[in-house]
Amino acid sequence: MGTLGRAIYTVGKWIRGTGQAMDRLGSTIQGGLRVEEQLSRHRTIMTIFEKEPRIHKDVFVAPSAAVIGDVQIGNGSSIWYGSILRGDVNSIHIGSGTNIQDNSLVHVSKANISGKVLPTIIGNNVTIGHSAVLHACTVEDEAFVGMGATLLDGVVVEKHSMVGAGSLVKQNTRIPSGEVWVGNPAKFLRKLTEEEMAFIAQSATNYINLAQVHAAENAKTFDEIELEKMLRKKFAHKDEEYDSMLGVVREIPPELILPDNILPNKAQKAVAH
Repeated sequence: MGTLGRAIYTVGKWIRGTGQAMDRLGSTIQGGLRVEEQLSRHRTIMTIFEKEPRIHKDVFVAPSAAVIGDVQIGNGSSIWYGSILRGDVNSIHIGSGTNIQDNSLVHVSKANISGKVLPTIIGNNVTIGHSAVLHACTVEDEAFVGMGATLLDGVVVEKHSMVGAGSLVKQNTRIPSGEVWVGNPAKFLRKLTEEEMAFIAQSATNYINLAQVHAAENAKTFDEIELEKMLRKKFAHKDEEYDSMLGVVREIPPELILPDNILPNKAQKAVAH
């Protein structure tokens, strides 16, 4: 750093110091009414123990999610708001087209009572419902884990099987393909129907499409967001009867039209016509 660079650095340091001093003075004057803002140290993607997440470019990771350490995520998968994938003491592998929904936790095992070292493996087109907990387990392709379910170490959920919402699956339990398990502890309930198998596949597809919309929204600049606010206000949709009374015909600008596959009702109406 040359003389000019050192001078600029010193001036910058003085300015920052002055700003901090003024902030402290203002906080003191405000007394008990002050609100102190803390810097958020949240990192969506974080390396630990020299293990860096490997995430396909088409994966949607919500800004408030956390993907940490030895985690691999395949094409078209999505990690939703508030979810944590912590691959610090072992690895997490997630296939393609899988969705880990809001506030879910995925962790691994370095050592457990049985002495096994277990990663967490989640296959392709899997749906993990909101607030589920997966610990050192395996969920095979096109399986479904319901909201708030907990899968403990060594659990294997085979292909085309379902764990009911709120269920607790005990260590080393294997759920055979095509079965529904529910309860605490989870037990076999019945066989999965053809409609339910189709639902699992459709759920994965729906989340792939929905993730694209969220990814696009999160990628918008401040100017783009402000422009949309103005357009929404200008073209605000009123009740059709109210508009007809005023003789108003409103058009929705292309920027505000969502894809048909995100709005199933719209798609059904189009087919009906």
